[in-house]
Amino acid sequence: MSGSRLKSLADLGAMREQLQDQAREAAQRQARALAAQLEQQRRQQAQHGVFARAVGLVYPLRDRGLAELDLPRPAPHPRMREADEAAALAESLSDEVNIESLLLTDDGLSFRRPGIGHDVVTKLRRGHWALQGQIDLHGYNRDEARVLLSDSIRECHRRGMRCLRVVHGKGLGSPGRQPVLKAKVQRWLAQSSEVIAFAQASGPQGGAGALVVLLAGLSR
Repeated sequence: MSGSRLKSLADLGAMREQLQDQAREAAQRQARALAAQLEQQRRQQAQHGVFARAVGLVYPLRDRGLAELDLPRPAPHPRMREADEAAALAESLSDEVNIESLLLTDDGLSFRRPGIGHDVVTKLRRGHWALQGQIDLHGYNRDEARVLLSDSIRECHRRGMRCLRVVHGKGLGSPGRQPVLKAKVQRWLAQSSEVIAFAQASGPQGGAGALVVLLAGLSR
């Protein structure tokens, strides 16, 4: 046999061994993939068994042929942040603040911040600004009234409202027929940054049982 023929047979043998090696590797990969798939199925069945034992028998819902509508969702509202801010604001309104030096009692109870003219209080008493809302604190205890007042003042200011009536009552139903909330409401309002002035309401608006409150305008 010639040398060239022997070389050709040797090449064929090497090629056959290479093909056999490749076939074995492919079979091993396929076996590993199959084993991984079986292991995944086993785990899923085990998890399903745990779920079934926990909740009992489960039956699929009947297909009613209803369309699944992708309706637009409302914009997120930061309720938790607002609640936290309201709680912090309510806690910051103290019953112990002395505002007697800031109260004007020339011809009726009133309050104005520094820089606010006397004419503002006069206009409040005369109804220059139309009432845009009312906060009625009747029936609430001190803590409830403080939270309600701070929340309502803040919300009215956010909505651009300027003039409100705050009803605190005359205290006729309180022990000793003395008003409980009246002085506290005055202190709370004086500590609220949104409030720039308030005055005792006129007779038709509630008299000694209510205050007319002027809020600061929204900053642009």
